[in-house]
Amino acid sequence: MYITNSPTVAVIAERNSVDRIWVDLETLGKAKRQADFDSVKSNHTIEDISIIRKVIQSAALLVRINPLHEGTKHEIEEVISRGADLIMLPMYHTTDDAKRFVDVVNGRAKTMLLLETIAAEESVEETVSLSGADEIHIGLNDLHIEYKMKFMFELLANGKIDAICETIKSGGIPYGFGGIAGLDEGGLLSARIIIAEHYRLGSSMAILARSFCDSSNEKDIKRVESIFATGMKKIREYETFLKTAPSSFFEKNRMALKDEVKKIKENISTKCVGHEYKA
Repeated sequence: MYITNSPTVAVIAERNSVDRIWVDLETLGKAKRQADFDSVKSNHTIEDISIIRKVIQSAALLVRINPLHEGTKHEIEEVISRGADLIMLPMYHTTDDAKRFVDVVNGRAKTMLLLETIAAEESVEETVSLSGADEIHIGLNDLHIEYKMKFMFELLANGKIDAICETIKSGGIPYGFGGIAGLDEGGLLSARIIIAEHYRLGSSMAILARSFCDSSNEKDIKRVESIFATGMKKIREYETFLKTAPSSFFEKNRMALKDEVKKIKENISTKCVGHEYKA
């Protein structure tokens, strides 16, 4: 999945095997919630849905709405009328919250629940039995903030994501988690390690993060095209390998992830001595 409201970038992403183009309408409460974190604060508008709908063909159009509020029904109606294939609900807390959402959508688009609160995690066993909930994505950013962790992939290293994925899998609902950078493009934690964890855990979706391509700040469209062409080719080739990799590979990778996350946490702690940490 790739977040963009640029029709040019959307077409480039689709042409290079990105499965879903994501228009992000979430603004309510997000700036305050993530004030100390270098996360994406969207400036997308409802009109962007129609713009992207006109230019993509094979990729699905995903729209993240705002958390439940008094205008949710109106927002969903407009998102559907503009052609969304999937609608994502962020920051839900209970199965009742999820039910309110899927009832309004009423099968007119696929629904995706963004599990990113501790309350949502605690209610996930009940939520997976909810009729009309088509997919669940685990939001590592907000979930790790609520847990007061320093690094979002601590949730992957400490077994939290394993447990959540196992519960969702038992309900037969497709799921995924977090975001990935380019395969060999740096980042605190290697995308190779993270993608292998997706395969070990049965995940079917991930976000291409800003560290893959920050198209909002990249003015050279040929550069954007090159990033997607090269980056997605590498990811798809790696996925071909992972589909037939032995279980011993995934266990070795899991241990490598735990070791790397431990080192990253220690490095963050060292940098935070004597001052407040900001991610």
